[in-house]
Amino acid sequence: MVWEDSPSHVCRGGDKRALAFCCPPVKPCPVIYALEDAKLTPQEYIEIKEKFAEKTKLSQGEGTCFGSLVWCCKPSKPCPLRDMVMRRIGMSVDEYMELKKELSEELVGKHESNTKESVTVLSETFNVSEEEAFKTLQQCDNDLKKAAKLLKMKNLEF
Repeated sequence: MVWEDSPSHVCRGGDKRALAFCCPPVKPCPVIYALEDAKLTPQEYIEIKEKFAEKTKLSQGEGTCFGSLVWCCKPSKPCPLRDMVMRRIGMSVDEYMELKKELSEELVGKHESNTKESVTVLSETFNVSEEEAFKTLQQCDNDLKKAAKLLKMKNLEF
């Protein structure tokens, strides 16, 4: 995958880099807090994403929820509308993720991932090695909530 340390969706506990996968801020949800963290107003966020879309294939997306792939989520989240558009325009998952990574950098700049921090928290919380925490986080596509649930389930088995 092109963006190896891509964050989980904001609504799944992902960091502000995941704004690249978020919808427009049309309802109260965690995107509001991610925007605050990124020091962006909702209007600035919309303008950056729309401007980025204009110069890339993410502008396409007729039939998706918000009419553009720029508002679509990660490929790890099933979405037949997004996938249909990607097939129609000949966009691979790698190309999609590369564009989303570039979009994330436009939104919040280049930042080191918080993977190390997440691994440390998982390791300490569930009393597992950092290696096991890292493998679990990778297995869960950097979805911190999913990784925590999985490690919690493993702890219950013992």
